[in-house]
Amino acid sequence: MHEIEPFYNWRHIYTSEQDEKSPFFGRVYSEFTFSQTVYNYYIHPQWDDFGSRTMYLKTLMADYEEKYAIIELIGEWNDAIENDIMELKREVTDVFFYEGITKFIFIAENVLNFHSGDKDYYQEWFEEVTDEDGWIAILNMPEQTQHDFKHARLNRYIELMELTNWRTYKPFHLFKLIDDQIGKRLE
Repeated sequence: MHEIEPFYNWRHIYTSEQDEKSPFFGRVYSEFTFSQTVYNYYIHPQWDDFGSRTMYLKTLMADYEEKYAIIELIGEWNDAIENDIMELKREVTDVFFYEGITKFIFIAENVLNFHSGDKDYYQEWFEEVTDEDGWIAILNMPEQTQHDFKHARLNRYIELMELTNWRTYKPFHLFKLIDDQIGKRLE
């Protein structure tokens, strides 16, 4: 796991540690000191800690004019024990939401499994963003993780989508593609 880096080809466009509105503003990263772990496995030091012991993230893009954020995840999404959705919502998405972000894209190809808990945070988050014409989408969640996510019926609140070539897009074009697809589903 220590070799899995957050996607870095958009760093010339956006870096969360230099964004004054980001919850990760001012963070300093090491390329050589591996200190964070998911269970007993070290992860690359570029991933951001947001309060979960089992899941980390990297904000790849936040566009306040277009009102969207793209966030990559790694680890285990554990709502049953760790209440990761509460931490994610309070520590990350609420900060962006108060800055005007209403459309969230999560890239979850490195989310190894999901353990469900309470649905309240998902419902609250869904209602907040849809009241502002927003949405929440998860890209490329592994099949077994999607199964558990769907079994908990959380796909009522969050769109699960597949787009294996997302890295070939620029952030705005990826956002527009997903926004258009979600718009067509809602019509």
